[in-house]
Amino acid sequence: MGPMFIAANDWPHIAFRLSLALLVGCLIGFNRQQGGRPAGMRTFMLVSMGAALFVMIPLQAEGESPYAATNALSRTIQGVATGVGFLGAGLILQESPRKSATPKVKGLTTAACVWTAAGLGAAIGCGLWQMGLLGGLLTLITLSGVKRLNRAFVFMTSHGKHGTTEHFTTSDEDDD
Repeated sequence: MGPMFIAANDWPHIAFRLSLALLVGCLIGFNRQQGGRPAGMRTFMLVSMGAALFVMIPLQAEGESPYAATNALSRTIQGVATGVGFLGAGLILQESPRKSATPKVKGLTTAACVWTAAGLGAAIGCGLWQMGLLGGLLTLITLSGVKRLNRAFVFMTSHGKHGTTEHFTTSDEDDD
């Protein structure tokens, strides 16, 4: 068996993968929950761990050949990505503000985070825990750091033109 495959009775490795998937989901969910977003820690923890569970099933099932297990894993990952995409679609709302006829879209970033949490959980479930941890860290940096950079850029842009204080919005500010 390769490092990705796991025996059904290997409780320490099963617990490690599922716990780490929960932890990564928890960290991303905490970030979203702090901002008052529609999906919080529990949602992200369940999505991440659920993805890990789904990919661990073909990794534990004994097949006739490693090719059969790899094929089953590929189909499982595709199913997880599609299924979580539908979950994320439920988080996206389109609002039409009364003051403007232009609709605003809310929830895109949260939906993308749910999808990312599933990918991270799938990676961890496959035993690629280093990738899952690094991906989780980069996700948190993206959620926190890029928003700060965006705000600084908007502030510099709005105050750099002859002392005006007009406000420019970007799609990332409007999504959620």
